[in-house]
Amino acid sequence: MTMTVAERTVLIESIQEALAQGTLEIGEAVRRLRVEVTGLHQTQFAKMCKISVRTLVHIEHGEGNQTLKSLNAVFRPFGLKMGVVRVRREIN
Repeated sequence: MTMTVAERTVLIESIQEALAQGTLEIGEAVRRLRVEVTGLHQTQFAKMCKISVRTLVHIEHGEGNQTLKSLNAVFRPFGLKMGVVRVRREIN
């Protein structure tokens, strides 16, 4: 399955928006980006990101206490990095 650049961009932006809204966990976002955008296996993707497969598995499963460096390494291929977003407060 090949995607156009526009389709890939829309997919990455939708995953980014879901992360920002808190409707998608970091691990699931990384897994979706890896599978749906790159189509790579964990071993290939980890090598591309210069992290261990173990680190990637832990990130995708939401385990451990990942470093900012590791998280940025897996988001970098998609033009993304970890950041701070404003929390919307609900007024009661």
